[in-house]
Amino acid sequence: MHKTIEQIVVATKNAGKVAEFKLALQNLPYTVISLTDLGNYPEAPENGVTFMENACAKAEYYARLTGLLCMADDSGLEVDYLKGEPGVYSARYAGEYASDADNNKKLLDNLIGVPAEKRTGRFRCVLALANQEQTLLTAEGTVEGIILAEARGEKGFGYDPLFQVPELGRTLAEISAEEKNSISHRGRALSSLTNQLAELGK
Repeated sequence: MHKTIEQIVVATKNAGKVAEFKLALQNLPYTVISLTDLGNYPEAPENGVTFMENACAKAEYYARLTGLLCMADDSGLEVDYLKGEPGVYSARYAGEYASDADNNKKLLDNLIGVPAEKRTGRFRCVLALANQEQTLLTAEGTVEGIILAEARGEKGFGYDPLFQVPELGRTLAEISAEEKNSISHRGRALSSLTNQLAELGK
C-alpha cells in the first residue's frame, strides 16, 4: 500500500469509533483508515494517568509503527459520586478483558441505592494527532449527563445505554449517529480537531 500524508490511521479497532471518525472527517481531504485495515499491530501501552497522556502516547506510537499520520483518542466516563471513576480505566473497569456488559454491570453495582440527583457525570474525550516525530494537534470535548439505573437503547457502545443527556431526555444509545456526533464528547472533540485540521490545510 502506498502511504501518503492524505491518509490518517485511527488508532482503534472499535468499529463504532471508526465510523464516528469517518463521519466527522468526511468533508476534509483525508482518507480515514483503521488499524484493522493495516494488519495486526501490537496494542499501544496505556500507562498515563490522564486522558491527554494516553491519547498522545497512542497517536505517537502508531504513527511511528505505520509511518502515517495517526489520530488517537482516550476517553471515558467520570462519575462524580465515584470520585471520577472509572475515568482512564473505563474500557477495562471490570478487568483487562472486560466486555461492555461487564463494565456496565460493575458501574451499576457501584451505584446501587444512589439517588438520581447524585448520579451525575460526564463523558470526556481527548484526541491527539501525531506524525512519527511528535503530537501535532490535540482537542478535548465533554458531555454532561446522568447515569441511569438500567440500560436504554440499542445504538452506540460502551456506557452509552446508561448515559442520559438531560436536555434530550434520551441516552446516547437512543439517538442517531449524526445526532450523537453533534453533542457527544467525542463529537465535540472531533469538531475541534477537524477545525484545526482544516486551518492547517489552508
